Amino acid sequence: MTGIRFGVDLGGTKIEIIALGPDGAERHRMRVPTPRAYDDIIAAIAGLVLETEAKAGGPGSVGVGIPGCLSPATGLVKGANTQALNGKPLDRDLAAAIGRTVRVANDANCFALSEASDGAAAGLGCVFGVIMGTGCGGGVVVNGRILEGRHGIAGEWGHNPLPWMTPEEFPGRRCWCGRLGCLETFVSGPALAADCDGPGARDATGIPARAAAGEAKAIAALERHADRLARALAALINVLDPDAIVLGGGVSNMPHLYEAVPRLLPRYVFSDVTTTPVLKAMHGDSSGVRGAAWLWP
Repeated sequence: MTGIRFGVDLGGTKIEIIALGPDGAERHRMRVPTPRAYDDIIAAIAGLVLETEAKAGGPGSVGVGIPGCLSPATGLVKGANTQALNGKPLDRDLAAAIGRTVRVANDANCFALSEASDGAAAGLGCVFGVIMGTGCGGGVVVNGRILEGRHGIAGEWGHNPLPWMTPEEFPGRRCWCGRLGCLETFVSGPALAADCDGPGARDATGIPARAAAGEAKAIAALERHADRLARALAALINVLDPDAIVLGGGVSNMPHLYEAVPRLLPRYVFSDVTTTPVLKAMHGDSSGVRGAAWLWP
């Protein structure tokens, strides 16, 4: 091997690959649309690896981030919203296609690993990474290693209920998982949009600008969202007490969160002081694919 790490981010619409040199510097990056069929996904990833190897200086280790995880019981993919992956031995099939062992992890875990390795939380012992976009999820990294847990679901933060619900919030919206009141239905981008503009609204990107222009509805929606996020993170702090929380995904680009959420946390954290930093991801949308590369230390 050359010391090069290849990271693959397998998403619902695109597959991206990155090559990192031994020093962590990016050597090459490319992406292709995600095929629908499982065998075509395997072929697409194998093709990306072989093409990137030729451009980055030779073979290296391969890590893959997926929107799901491998079941410790069966070794098969479970819980992936790219449904063609579910029930498949992705790591084994990719290993056969490219001729070497492949490491596979949840994409939120890869995000957290990236930011703990050489990102916003580099050098810290315990890091919780949050992705808030069309959905929301999380990952835990302790001393530079992903904490996966007994069932492979450690950090599956988005499918816990919103803590300390108000009467207006109870019992919460129905989540795609079938339960009521999941965090995903309160703090994701579409959840913020629907809270501000009504059922059917999905795009929250313009709400901060509307609030800055004085729109009362947008201001109130952002205040509710920040308080809900603070409650959700406070419950996490009460259990894990991480050295830092790093936010990623489209919602993380809302700058008010980095002032509002730390200010609100002490209301809910069970401690006499609350100093947990809430940080914006250093690598932005690249954290997932970089973290997949970092699956190999």
